[in-house]
Amino acid sequence: MQVHVVKSKIHRVKVTGADLNYIGSITIDEDLMDAANIIEGEKVQIVNNNNGERLETYVIPGPRNSGEITLNGAAARKVAKGDVLILIAYGIMELEDAKNFKPSLVFPNEETNLLK
Repeated sequence: MQVHVVKSKIHRVKVTGADLNYIGSITIDEDLMDAANIIEGEKVQIVNNNNGERLETYVIPGPRNSGEITLNGAAARKVAKGDVLILIAYGIMELEDAKNFKPSLVFPNEETNLLK
């Protein structure tokens, strides 16, 4: 049996932008992506702590050490600049492997979105 488990999480980052006219996705500071073991194009779940919205999209890298968290395309309607998000990526693995798996959890500075 295979199960879905949390592979990566970026906990409590602030939205820095929302670009409705972009074709889609979420732009994430590449330093945060690396720290959380998230790759370009990977599907992520976005949980908005301010309004309860949950959505899925794919990741594109943003400039390193920028703290950028920008929702693009239709997802831009689900956030406001300054909203606090949790970003989660899941993996699929065998049940026995999942029991010992340790996800990459990142807790950036809540004011700047930068790694501490």
